[in-house]
Amino acid sequence: MKGIYFINEKWIMNDYKTLDESLEIQKESISSFISTNSIETIKLNPYQLNDYYTIPHALYYDLKQTKPQIDCLIIYSEKVIEDFIESYPARWLVLKSFFNKVVFLDEVQSYHYQDIV
Repeated sequence: MKGIYFINEKWIMNDYKTLDESLEIQKESISSFISTNSIETIKLNPYQLNDYYTIPHALYYDLKQTKPQIDCLIIYSEKVIEDFIESYPARWLVLKSFFNKVVFLDEVQSYHYQDIV
């Protein structure tokens, strides 16, 4: 199973006081989910610095350029990307269409990925 994950480096969770804490929680949760569900993460852009995307527009651009078949997009919470969804609803729909499933970890907490498909 192939996947891409998105982390918002500028989003602060309600329960955490600092940006660093929020970032660390996102990374740990997503990393755990990826390893538990044997998801192979892929990089569409060889010049990308991280293994994950931090800018939805960059992800959209890379998807449009490569037109890959990817099983899932993993995001910690819909709140992480809600500004993008509200500002660019049509672009969000196109972005989602490149994936078989968009997984918001806060919605699937302890479920195994195959159980939510």
